[in-house]
Amino acid sequence: MKIDRINRMHELLKEVHNISINDLCDTFNVSKNTIRRDIAELEEKGIIRKVYGGIVLNERQQEPEPFSLRETRNADAKKRIARLAAGFVKDGDVIYIDSGTTTMHMIPFLTEKQHLTIVTASVHVINIASSFANLNIIATGGSLFMPSKAFVGPSVLQCLRQYNISKIFLASTGISLAHGATNASPLECEIKRCLIEKPCPHYLLVDSSKFGVASLMSYCALKDLDCLITDEMPPEKYRIYCKENGVQLVTPD
Repeated sequence: MKIDRINRMHELLKEVHNISINDLCDTFNVSKNTIRRDIAELEEKGIIRKVYGGIVLNERQQEPEPFSLRETRNADAKKRIARLAAGFVKDGDVIYIDSGTTTMHMIPFLTEKQHLTIVTASVHVINIASSFANLNIIATGGSLFMPSKAFVGPSVLQCLRQYNISKIFLASTGISLAHGATNASPLECEIKRCLIEKPCPHYLLVDSSKFGVASLMSYCALKDLDCLITDEMPPEKYRIYCKENGVQLVTPD
């Protein structure tokens, strides 16, 4: 698949720093035209630079930004979004709260709910929610991914497949009409794709700075969502898209 090929191309560049177009064609057994389209996508995201006959890893491209840095950015907007999202939660729900600096703010707005179960891979969500005796917490377990302070790996997927979830609240490092909801971590993207397949409403929580941003990997198209919750009205093209595709758009006003 294209997304797997692009991901593997990125991993190869981390190992060897540069690679020729011919070697890429041989490695993935695809045509030069296919490789050039992949390269164009990686270049658009700032991950690679083209050089004569091949590509090199863009040294300015960073690993996923540490959680502690993201946590303080647009904090007030994130809390407003989280309050709106919490309004969709009902007594007796079994909800999934994604790892992210916006989704974690939902917890203080859920403390009056009765018989609420929260499934999560987020260490921050677990820590905050554990202060409230009436919230039932199910932690997925797994390997701890430090940049997002969340669990990842096959055991997370195995855990998620066991539960019937009422509503899923997702995070994203960037969204766009072309690339949908995206994330910087392939490991986290795998979990988000698993969640998208669940037969329940999906809510995406993103602040306005995330619009028009494409991170490393896409985990769903925006039309796969039931609701997009943000802190201010997005550009007109997003409003039109949501209306045409049946995605509820929710803002504070």
